[in-house]
Amino acid sequence: MDARELFAPLGPGYDRWGSVLSLGQDPRWRRFLVSRVDAGPTDTVLDVATGTAAVALELVRQKDCFVVGIDQSPEMLEEGRRRVILAAATKKVRLQEGDARALPFDDGQFDGLTFTYLLRYVEDPAATLRELARVVRPGGTISSLEFGVPRGVWRPLWEAWTRVGLPTAGRLIGDGWHEVGTFLHPSITGYYERWPLPRLLEAWRDAGIDDVHARRLSLGGGIVTWGRRR
Repeated sequence: MDARELFAPLGPGYDRWGSVLSLGQDPRWRRFLVSRVDAGPTDTVLDVATGTAAVALELVRQKDCFVVGIDQSPEMLEEGRRRVILAAATKKVRLQEGDARALPFDDGQFDGLTFTYLLRYVEDPAATLRELARVVRPGGTISSLEFGVPRGVWRPLWEAWTRVGLPTAGRLIGDGWHEVGTFLHPSITGYYERWPLPRLLEAWRDAGIDDVHARRLSLGGGIVTWGRRR
């Protein structure tokens, strides 16, 4: 399913239900993602796949930086703009439509970049990483969050939750969440079959990003990756 179509109806309840369905972990993952970013009050960070601006607002809270958020979903951006206004952050955050695969920005324009739950939705993650790195100045931080696949004894529990629990909960919630719940398990497992973490980290380095690190969070349910533009 196309990501724009999948997420179009989710905006108003996205952050609330995303937290519930991740068993409270998604907000924690986003806070850790932002903690990896080296930025200050005079810097501007590009937040790609910004959605409802959760990471953009966390960047303002933690770093007091300026943020440009970009997303291909006008419905999600509408909710994001509402949240930015409620947070009194309109002087710090600007949201606009755009495609991560062809960013409408100059080379090296930003002091840092974040992206969340993005690479599973693009045809060529390596090419997208190169495009993301292009718009970051040398030395700027690039940081990402993605769902992970737990290992060992935790894998069967994760399988049960993502195969059965998420679709069932999504059906109860309604508003498109059943489709998301059904989509996530094959999307996550298929992505890591094609792009296991060692291959993905190599793609980061090939994109011109050095000092690349990855940390598994919540028993491996989330993965934050970060590095610096060469």
